[in-house]
Amino acid sequence: MKVWARRAALGAGLAAAVACLLFAAWLTWDWHEPYPSQPRVVLVHVPRGMSAGQVLERMAREGVVRSRFSLKLAFSLFGHPTTLKAGTYRFERPMTPLQVVQVLNKGEVLLTKVTIPEGLRRDEVAHLLAAAGLGRERTFLRLTADPALIRDLDPAATTLEGYLFPETYLMDPDLREEAVLKVLVGSFRSWWEKAGLPNSGGMPVREVVTLASLVEKETAAPQERPLVAGVFLNRLRIGMPLQTDPTIVYAETIGGVYRGYLTRQDWTYPSPYNTYLHAGLPPGPICSPGKASLEAVLHPTPSDYLYFVSRNNGTHYFSRTLAEHDRAVERFQRRTGAAGIQ
Repeated sequence: MKVWARRAALGAGLAAAVACLLFAAWLTWDWHEPYPSQPRVVLVHVPRGMSAGQVLERMAREGVVRSRFSLKLAFSLFGHPTTLKAGTYRFERPMTPLQVVQVLNKGEVLLTKVTIPEGLRRDEVAHLLAAAGLGRERTFLRLTADPALIRDLDPAATTLEGYLFPETYLMDPDLREEAVLKVLVGSFRSWWEKAGLPNSGGMPVREVVTLASLVEKETAAPQERPLVAGVFLNRLRIGMPLQTDPTIVYAETIGGVYRGYLTRQDWTYPSPYNTYLHAGLPPGPICSPGKASLEAVLHPTPSDYLYFVSRNNGTHYFSRTLAEHDRAVERFQRRTGAAGIQ
């Protein structure tokens, strides 16, 4: 009886050992042999709040690996469940469970590319971000109306107007709207610390950004920006009104009355942003200026120009006196009914 029991135990032990060896062999093969799934790109979206187990279930269900059990075991041994990142994962080729775990550990989610052009108002930025799938436009509008993200640099700020830095960004599409805006404002902060603050000559950040926003709206010609900035600074220096049409466009736009064009009657539109009625800078930026316009304000071209008018080809004619400016207006603008800086 004892002999039989020993033989049975030995047999069971051998069977268990063989089973363990077979399992180890299978697991080694499965962990190192990519699963030849369907020849297609597999996208797996992981929303916020999903548990690690649910994520692995979804990966297996979408055909990323051949064995749900194998993936879960690999993740239990080598995964980082506390740092699992939400987002969309893209699998373009067959992968092993260990490779999938590595992707999850690195948080290699798809990023959304979004370009913020120079010269957009905050409501235009909100629309663009929402169109890119990075959040809700209404939420972006509400959050950009709060200056908290920039208040330490600009205590007088009433919104984030001017500080949503124009740049091309790669964003995690699962970021919350607050985090997206922190990225944009953070880009401005980085620029200010590296280029703005050291060269501002004591000019407050609000004045730099406000003046740069006027330069941004007045000319798209790179070579003209420092010269336009110089004209505005010349006018500010002698107390002469800036008289720049983009400030009226902004005032009427936020007032809900802009018709898409301006006439001389609009020069009397009652707004603190109307630089025909009020000398000095407007109360704040009228758009988010780009690097070139910001740097133009920090490094303006010295001149004695006080006027400029569009040549109708993307550039401007600059004048020193009102008489010279009037002749330029007659030459370039009277026939079209447009006007330049007065």
